[in-house]
Amino acid sequence: MLAFGLAMSVPASAAKNVDLDYHVTLLPQSDQAEVRLTLEQGSAVRSLDMNLGQKGYFSDFTADGQWIAGPEGRGVWKPASGKATLTWRVKINRHAADAMPEKPRYDSRMTPDWALFRGEDLVPRARLDQQEGVHLHARLTVDLPTGWKNVESSWPRIGKNRFRIDNVSRLFDRPTGWMLAGNLVNRRAHLGDTDVTVSAPKGQGMRRMETLTLLTFVWPKAQAVFPRIPGKLLVVGAADGMARNASAGHDSIYLNSTRPLISESGASPLLRELVQVFARIRTKDRSEWVKAGITEYYSVELLRRAGGMSEDRYQDWQSIMTRVGRKVTTLRGERVDAAMTTRAALLMEALDQEIRRKTDDQKSLDDVAQGLMRMGAVSTEDFVQISAGVMGESSKVLATTLLQQ
Repeated sequence: MLAFGLAMSVPASAAKNVDLDYHVTLLPQSDQAEVRLTLEQGSAVRSLDMNLGQKGYFSDFTADGQWIAGPEGRGVWKPASGKATLTWRVKINRHAADAMPEKPRYDSRMTPDWALFRGEDLVPRARLDQQEGVHLHARLTVDLPTGWKNVESSWPRIGKNRFRIDNVSRLFDRPTGWMLAGNLVNRRAHLGDTDVTVSAPKGQGMRRMETLTLLTFVWPKAQAVFPRIPGKLLVVGAADGMARNASAGHDSIYLNSTRPLISESGASPLLRELVQVFARIRTKDRSEWVKAGITEYYSVELLRRAGGMSEDRYQDWQSIMTRVGRKVTTLRGERVDAAMTTRAALLMEALDQEIRRKTDDQKSLDDVAQGLMRMGAVSTEDFVQISAGVMGESSKVLATTLLQQ
């Protein structure tokens, strides 16, 4: 998929601010949202090349200026010179990967009473070609159906149902991360320097206080390992018809509200996704195992460090992971399954022990994780080099056939 371009290095004092407003109207009667993108000054943008995908989620485009429907699920907008608007409709209900025809489950869903979706479901990925020196100042406003009370997003709130969208690493800002609208029950807390909200529709069985308590319990340990502090964290949940998993987005986490916060093995779906929110590790060159291993390992390690797991239980977790991952012969691949993830976590645990031995407990896997956070997309080779740099010599743990191409 084509990502948004990186921000150009134009001095802030020389940049020209142009307002970019997203106005979203939720339409539960048609399982759609209407999205209106308005540029205060259309001439600031030469073109917006949008990746609409092949599944037909986006439709009914109207534009001030020129809209060109291209091949392979693309569309290009060339805005009119004055105030310019592009409007489209988008389907919200999207089936989960493991959904069965006789009992569909959804990654994103709209019901007559609530809607749970990702911000990126509303606005497709795009390439932006804009005038030099322009900075688009993006905001999102959501219109709710009659009877719906509120909407939650991980972006800063600047008014009723209104949010500021600002990603400094992107040239073209769009809403991302989990969003939830309807008649919601919220629990809020201030953890460190982060405003945390746990939100779910009424009647969906979300364990809000338990979720908030677990986050409060491990928060200091998570921040010590991953020194990245989001201004907000939104945790959303639902049960009816939703995917039975957990998933991280931009400063946000989705949990199926019927699933345990901590599984019988000791791993926590909530903490697993929290690690992803904090670490934001990206991979390349068939090295997804690095992200998966870090995430799985620290989902247990943070709980252990916080005092929520005894040494006996930790040994039980290791035994379970060893059984699950014993038949894995390689960790390399574009995707990793459950067995590969468990094997990668065990490799991380062994590497942590090796680093501690070699450095007399002065360094650990924490230092490797922090090195990964400072990089862009990392490869297996990058991971091996960072580990050697932390330890002061090459790792014997990583000299394994599991990491060969």
